[in-house]
Amino acid sequence: MTLKEEYQASLKSSDTEEWFDLHFHRPLGFLWAKFFAKLGVSPNAITVASIFMGVAGGILLYFGQPDLAWLNWLGMLLITWADTFDSADGQLARLTQQYSRMGRILDGVSGDFWFAAISFALVFRELDFGDSLLGMYFSSHEWQIWALGIASGLSHALQAAMADYYRQFHLYFLKGEQGSELDNTAALSEQYHNLSWGRNFWSKVPLFFYRGYTANQERMTPNMQRLRAAIKQRFGGEAPSQEFRDYFRGLSLPLMKYTNILTFNTRIIACFIAVIIDMPWLYFAFEIVVLNLLLIYMVCRHEGICKKAIKELEIKG
Repeated sequence: MTLKEEYQASLKSSDTEEWFDLHFHRPLGFLWAKFFAKLGVSPNAITVASIFMGVAGGILLYFGQPDLAWLNWLGMLLITWADTFDSADGQLARLTQQYSRMGRILDGVSGDFWFAAISFALVFRELDFGDSLLGMYFSSHEWQIWALGIASGLSHALQAAMADYYRQFHLYFLKGEQGSELDNTAALSEQYHNLSWGRNFWSKVPLFFYRGYTANQERMTPNMQRLRAAIKQRFGGEAPSQEFRDYFRGLSLPLMKYTNILTFNTRIIACFIAVIIDMPWLYFAFEIVVLNLLLIYMVCRHEGICKKAIKELEIKG
């Protein structure tokens, strides 16, 4: 296999990859993946390293003094570096077939750790260094900037979870079960109850949280769950026919650009701009207003697509 073929094999799919990732994060992630493969480093170890780097970078965004602005730039560099590691872990897993449930869980929560650190840093930055009229207002009304930070963090967690879920569902139709990490609560609950707290503590704890994470995704997507049930009934638990997979992929593909907006690049660019112009609250407003409106649009559109696909199955059936 040539180096170019290896690189292509390390990607999820051209359908779900963002332009900036394809031209920046994924090439760097591939180089890291090749480097760590030679050292025998596991994908999970890379993910853990990315968590520490991203959290450290987030903390450095706290410093609002003009003479310490270089710390902000260092923080932005660390966060960007962490995201190349976040690319590398998945690319290494695909190249070496080192897939694991723990790897998926770690990969899913790594960004949450980064943005939790960023949110706390920006709240304290606004309280300690905000010298604009709005900054002085927040200093005397601390609960309001805390409310913005918490609402932003909760919004981020929901947006990222739903973007990942829609991507995995799209990959299921594009590549089948082997190319997707789509889970369901029923299967996860069965695995959870088969584990013992005494013998399988470190496996059961993350599965407990991951089961809740998946259950929330399912509650947000009732028509998708009806479509999954209809596919199971129509195809007897097997993958859908290629004709139906192509049909649904055609409906879903235009929405993939919106899932990309809800993941990392757009929100971190908004965050960096808010830090550079020294208006941390602006990042919170962007997540709460702009990205939540996009999420609502995504959910409504995707539910409509799933409803249309169910009718197509009924006609074909």
